[in-house]
Amino acid sequence: MNIVYLNPSAQLGGAEQCLLDLMASLQAAEPGWSLRLIASGAGPLVSRAAALGVPTRIVPFPPELARLGDAGAGGPAGRQLSRLALLGRLFRASAGIATYNRRLRRAVAEFAPDVVHTNGLKMHLLGMWSRPDHIPVIWHIHDYLRPRPVAARLLRRYAPQCAAVVANSRSVADDVHALCGEHVRVHAVHNGIDLGRFSPVGPTLDLDRLAGLPPAQPVALRVGILGTLARWKGHTVFLKALSLLPSSIPIRGYVVGGALYQTEGSQHTVDELRGLAAQLGISHKVGFTGFVEEPEAAIRALDIVVHASTRPEPFGLVIVEAMACGRAVIASQAGGAAEIIAEGINALGHPPGDATGLADRITQLATNAKLRAELGKAGRATAERHFDRARLATDLIPIYREVTLSEN
Repeated sequence: MNIVYLNPSAQLGGAEQCLLDLMASLQAAEPGWSLRLIASGAGPLVSRAAALGVPTRIVPFPPELARLGDAGAGGPAGRQLSRLALLGRLFRASAGIATYNRRLRRAVAEFAPDVVHTNGLKMHLLGMWSRPDHIPVIWHIHDYLRPRPVAARLLRRYAPQCAAVVANSRSVADDVHALCGEHVRVHAVHNGIDLGRFSPVGPTLDLDRLAGLPPAQPVALRVGILGTLARWKGHTVFLKALSLLPSSIPIRGYVVGGALYQTEGSQHTVDELRGLAAQLGISHKVGFTGFVEEPEAAIRALDIVVHASTRPEPFGLVIVEAMACGRAVIASQAGGAAEIIAEGINALGHPPGDATGLADRITQLATNAKLRAELGKAGRATAERHFDRARLATDLIPIYREVTLSEN
């Protein structure tokens, strides 16, 4: 079987890491299958795919398409952009989109796919427009669709032409059904990770050096939030929680990650977050590392990993990664994240957006080494039982075979 994957970014966010794990799982299970990747630019995704032996072709987005997005126009990033301004940008980008679609159509056709598997909102639409005739398209949905003011309408319109949808949680699957109707075939497939890479034993990063901070006190506990700087990921909640911690608890906080994507209005800048830390009076005890290529080494350098999304989390990859590394996790209890954690057993939860509640949970773990160890051990067991990436091939191969048979 020939499968072409389309991804709208070449950076390494959660959706891109999930795609790499998916391809690795399929290669191990079906070594005779041909996997190809088309990305919108050069970046770590392309080099990681090449390391897996997946040939990649770059079809660069025009700048106006790369910046286009509705996350900041009433979507998960809030209202950084008016809908009228968004529509104006969409109109100005229309010529570039048409040109790009023709180039993408040629690139996809050259790979002669049996299936086109799209891995991002822009590529869900572009993949539908550029696919060869009668070739099935699978949308891999990593986000809630209904909050998106423009993407939701477009995806609902084209959903009847989609052969199948893979959603990364039951929560996201329910959202897709609510938007597109029950006639769309939606499969809930939780993400998987490389348990050899994300493990309790292995190299650690010097987070203080990366952040430009002097070494922390030996007794200091290290608490971190990892991921892209998307506005809904809760970085401001994390910083406010750090400011509410008792001064008697020696803690150093870390913001690990950077603003990876080009979409306007969807992300914080590091300078914005540094400014908030200064306002809160915690600049001396919080570091900003920027993007790291080895998140597993960053996780192992922490005592506590915080997930602080202010909106329901579609899945929560960092939760599983931290569990697999045997670290104590505090997670925002909403959406797909609630499908991962068992409160008080493999993680602690807090209400989304509640800085005081998060501070209480950090304090609870910071003052209880036994609980940290118990959560870390149970988290690793959870990852081993449910989130080994080898499961992805088992879940997805029947979907690929079903959509190809239905088109013939």
